[in-house]
Amino acid sequence: MTGQKSEGDRKHPVDETLPPLKMFTSGLQHVAAMYAGVVAPPMIVGPACGLNATETAFLMGASLFTAGIATLLQTLGFWKVGAKLPFVNGVSFAGVTPMVAIGKAQSPDNALPIIFGAVIVAGVLGFLVAPYFSKLVRFFPPVVTGTVITLIGVSLLPVAFNWSQGGNDRAPDYGSLTNIGMAALTFLIVLVLRRVLRGFLQQIAILLGLIAGTLIAIPVGITNFSALSEASLVGFPTPFHFGAPQFDIAAIVSMCIVMLVCMTESTADMLALGRIVGRPADERTIEGGLRADTLGTALSPLFNGFANSAFAQNIGLVAMTKVRSRFVVATGGLILIVLGLCPVAASVISLVPLPVLGGAGIVLFGSVAASGIQTLASAAMEKGDNALIVAAAVGIGLIPIAAPDFYHHLPKDLLVVLDSGISTGCLVAIVLNLAFNHFGRKTAEGDAADEDTAHEDTADGPAAAAHGAPETPPQPAPGTTDEAGAPAAAPAH
Repeated sequence: MTGQKSEGDRKHPVDETLPPLKMFTSGLQHVAAMYAGVVAPPMIVGPACGLNATETAFLMGASLFTAGIATLLQTLGFWKVGAKLPFVNGVSFAGVTPMVAIGKAQSPDNALPIIFGAVIVAGVLGFLVAPYFSKLVRFFPPVVTGTVITLIGVSLLPVAFNWSQGGNDRAPDYGSLTNIGMAALTFLIVLVLRRVLRGFLQQIAILLGLIAGTLIAIPVGITNFSALSEASLVGFPTPFHFGAPQFDIAAIVSMCIVMLVCMTESTADMLALGRIVGRPADERTIEGGLRADTLGTALSPLFNGFANSAFAQNIGLVAMTKVRSRFVVATGGLILIVLGLCPVAASVISLVPLPVLGGAGIVLFGSVAASGIQTLASAAMEKGDNALIVAAAVGIGLIPIAAPDFYHHLPKDLLVVLDSGISTGCLVAIVLNLAFNHFGRKTAEGDAADEDTAHEDTADGPAAAAHGAPETPPQPAPGTTDEAGAPAAAPAH
């Protein structure tokens, strides 16, 4: 139920170590899936703060290095820090907009020190409130978690579509037949490999697809080797390379809001990952995961990094490959640290063209959405209120995706939350679940509904604490078995 094993049972797959080669290749696959997401924020923030190409490259290396540290904090952990799940951390996109605004409002000499000072304060604040924030897990029954997981996948798909077109909408070849064709070819290669391969090779189908797509892209002419030729062999992210941190009230408020958004998304991601790996995330797990997020964030500016949070695309990779070992992701964290210390090695990973990454990303991110739909299947959707919760939350969550300029007349500070479909959809689902299932009508019909909800929450596990009931393990779906041949823990797995 919570990953604890009885006497005589083998280790939970989350705690298993794999053979060295399998550990390395599976970890490398995680790095390949999230590499573009880690380097994209510094690529945007750097020029906004007046950095040249060389300084921006330094900022990218620092982001890789700090993402590796944050990932190790999550997967290995210490004391009460770390979810100890196969949970990848990296630079959060939620902070890009306010950091760009800070960069444009300040002089080039002060922009990054002010950003780093605000990130440090936000990380420390988040670390302090993590034990209280984690108690919200009781308000995340399947109707909420399923909605949020679905929105995570759907929200990530536009990123894959953008990569498939080339990644830069100002480039002359953006959306060209060549780019889209390479994305489609990689997409097909991944599907074919997943279908025909077996065992370990099937588990690294994404990595094999990225390698095949990159090799095909070389004669096509969309692989850029310039970064490899210009990169140095060794480079350490010198502490406070851009100056000592400065503390500006407005910047601190903006980044604290970003931190709360990141904590909301990370909570949803941990709940999603817990279901996928068969170790549901309880309050203690959420607390440890949020502490790792926020501690990683507070430490990142020391090495010229930004706020860190969960990378949802790697949840899709875990769901697809069925490799649930947290030590695989810890290996990926070590690879990230090496990439941050060795610009040449980082440049090798960057050889993967964005269209190739986009084709593989469609499969990855679609897997996250599929996991959310599986979770919703166990959320008693025959109840009218639950169907209404999903409809409203998904509808609101899709606004930033379907209509990116929908909120453009609202204050910019609100856009930090409103421009994230995951955050808005999550908040709507939580509020409506409270309104309909916890503080419902006290009529006979309402009492019956409340009893149904209590039963549903108890069966789900983490939500049971809200009603003071003991947790009971989910019942297996008829005729299903897990990988070991035992009855399946839950349909969502």
